[in-house]
Amino acid sequence: MNEKFTELKTRLAEIHDIDKIHWVLNWDQRTMMPHGGAAVRAEQLATLEKLRYEKFGADDLGRLLDDLRPYEESLPYDSDEAGLIRVARRDHAKARRVPPELRAAIARTASVASEAWIEARKQSDYSLFLPHLQKNVELKHKYVECFDDADHVYDILLDDFEPGMKTAEVRAVFDDLKKDLVPLIAAIAQKSDAVDDSCLHGQFPVDRQREFCLAVIERFGFNANSWRLDPTVHPFASNSCTTDIRITTRYHQDFINAALFGTMHECGHGLYENGVSPALERTPLCRGASLGLHESQSRMWENLVGRSRPFWRYFFPKLQAAFPSQFGGVSMETFYHAINKVQPSLVRVEADEATYNLHIILRFELEQEIMEGKLALRDLPEAWNARMKSYLGVDVPDDAQGVLQDIHWSSGLLGYFPTYSLGNIISCQIWEKALAAMPDLYDQFERGEFMALREWLREALHKHGRKFTPTETLAKVAGGPISVKPYVNYLKSKLGDIYGLN
Repeated sequence: MNEKFTELKTRLAEIHDIDKIHWVLNWDQRTMMPHGGAAVRAEQLATLEKLRYEKFGADDLGRLLDDLRPYEESLPYDSDEAGLIRVARRDHAKARRVPPELRAAIARTASVASEAWIEARKQSDYSLFLPHLQKNVELKHKYVECFDDADHVYDILLDDFEPGMKTAEVRAVFDDLKKDLVPLIAAIAQKSDAVDDSCLHGQFPVDRQREFCLAVIERFGFNANSWRLDPTVHPFASNSCTTDIRITTRYHQDFINAALFGTMHECGHGLYENGVSPALERTPLCRGASLGLHESQSRMWENLVGRSRPFWRYFFPKLQAAFPSQFGGVSMETFYHAINKVQPSLVRVEADEATYNLHIILRFELEQEIMEGKLALRDLPEAWNARMKSYLGVDVPDDAQGVLQDIHWSSGLLGYFPTYSLGNIISCQIWEKALAAMPDLYDQFERGEFMALREWLREALHKHGRKFTPTETLAKVAGGPISVKPYVNYLKSKLGDIYGLN
């Protein structure tokens, strides 16, 4: 093997290790750490972030990558080695644009803000969070100033999560989506009484919820040797390597959906990271190609699998056994309709499949206005509440169920939200290919068999990690660029059946 390439791998492995240590500390902060550790943890995370980007942006790393150009050009484009050099060069170029001290400040401020968000959410008081959000946004403005070649200020934030995609492209995709979703939601609203979801509300002991959720995701591929499931305030997935997958969920004793579908969602993220080729371990290639593709996996397992009839033909008797007083007298079909009920609601993570995207479009628009300076942060709750009323027809009763419901802004993740809807869309494009490859997939689900789907996804998508760009990856796994048509067709078919619209 080329000596310089060996040197590159060694250096990138060290950088990757620092990144993963950062993520383990972040996971610990959000699941295990006592509140008293918050101030020092913020400094620890800042130190790691500064160190990582000092190493990634180093002059001699750039020279090493330049020296490797002839070697890269001698390799097949789809080889792991060529992919590693290619991605490392892009990451190095981006790392050099932003001072490591600014990276550290962003990490430090986000860590402190996350703790403040938890308390503000608990008290449902946006004013407690506002000064921290202001600091996060100020730093994001400094961050985007490091880039002077974007068409729109939001492009720079979006690129951190969906590399290469532009704000105008997202807006066009969302416009296409709204053309079909708005009339579909309106048609369903005329039959809002057709579905009764009262069975989902009752008393569900947390220990039995956890036990049932584990039984589900063990069928997907969760195992105790490589995975963890822990409670947290706002569910997320993390990992230190492909064989250390950490997912989280939250439990409501009076509503089963939060843990049930949240756990499946985070398991989908975990399966992507778990499925990356071991050959890519400790390299920049060892993660998902983009957040849109990542969300396609979480939303696929949550919705296309977890809200399907065949899935519940297998699992509903087990759910009845776990919660006999709640579901013993409920039919599977009634339950299936209940978990797919379309009803505008306050909380994004508990929204139905049809209205979910309106939550995302709302956040996408607000984030742009914040970064453009058109929306003052002190006015954010009012703007949020007004748009919730306009888009979803709901009145927001308090900050906790409104502007404080998501952790993303406290973590400095402006630009992330659009990837959820992109994931919804992409999930159906990939699903069509999976069904074509495995026509008996739904029959397998009825038998509680999900490994064929997992292995197909691993081979078609997961194993490649970041080796290809998001556009290249989507073309390989779905056969073309992003298209809303499969997603819209899926919603119209499924919800049309439930609500008698077809």
